[in-house]
Amino acid sequence: MIRAGIVGGTGYTGVELLRILALHPEVDVAVVTSRTDAGLRVDSLYPGLRGYINLAFSLPDLETLAQCDVVFFATPNGTAMMMAEQLLAHGVKVIDLSADFRLKDAQEWSRWYGMEHACPDLLADAVYGLPEVNREMIKHANLVACPGCYPTAVQLGFLPLLENGLLDVTCLIADVKSGVSGAGRKAEIATLMSETGESFKAYAVSGHRHLPEITQGLELLAGTPVDLTFVPHLTPMIRGIHATLYGRTKASLDDIQALYEQRYASEMFVDVLPQGSHPDTRNVRGSNMCQMSIHQPQGAQTLVVLSVIDNLVKGAAGQAVQAMNLIFGLQEDMGLKILALYP
Repeated sequence: MIRAGIVGGTGYTGVELLRILALHPEVDVAVVTSRTDAGLRVDSLYPGLRGYINLAFSLPDLETLAQCDVVFFATPNGTAMMMAEQLLAHGVKVIDLSADFRLKDAQEWSRWYGMEHACPDLLADAVYGLPEVNREMIKHANLVACPGCYPTAVQLGFLPLLENGLLDVTCLIADVKSGVSGAGRKAEIATLMSETGESFKAYAVSGHRHLPEITQGLELLAGTPVDLTFVPHLTPMIRGIHATLYGRTKASLDDIQALYEQRYASEMFVDVLPQGSHPDTRNVRGSNMCQMSIHQPQGAQTLVVLSVIDNLVKGAAGQAVQAMNLIFGLQEDMGLKILALYP
């Protein structure tokens, strides 16, 4: 059995990891940490885990975590980088769900996250954990940087076109909507139900932290600089990411549909819907699936790709477990055969 530790077990992504790993046939969750709730039983805070997780939250302790085979960081930005180097030195695999190791440029990271990076030398070694792009590298990784939720939906949506040089990379647009759980489990006026209910807004239009991550990924796919406009929105729902992606192409819709179906034919967590479909966030809620469809309005050169995921699963915890399965040579979908919740 794989001994797994979770640092930051009380946030939404931490609890989602617990939900998935509790039923994983090859994983024993050995440590769950929380500075706020140390000493409290996990199932007293989350009764849905009664009978599955028989642990109490503990303070993060290097010696205890070093006994694990893999440690997941479901923590705020700036936490994983304080412990990753020591854990790696003990032979522990590190899977970080925060943004600490996603960017390869330490100065760029500091500019967007407002602090100096504690271990910039590790950035080159971190493998970006998008299996549909870096599957073979993840298999041999010691440190995995899980993609953000917005970047996952956007990169998967644009991927086949950029790989094949079929988009004008000077005018890409990502218009993306997120449920409020994407902001994390904290008390903020902006995410109160009375503030978000019956409302809809864009935010961080001048620059969101996920912009450099998305741009970095798209440029690696395209092999050239790209000009991306990324506008995130907050919607009055709990889970879900809906990315509406725009680009200009001279290829026909039939050819692009065939390209997407071929590119993702062997990807168990990407589902290309038939032409004319409109993916809905509720149809992936609770699952590790990305559903997408391609449109070419009025047959013009503007292509529209619709890409939806659950931000807490494929956009976070599910993708992290996917990476863990690859690292330990397990079936990639082990523990992740989760059907969407409906309604």
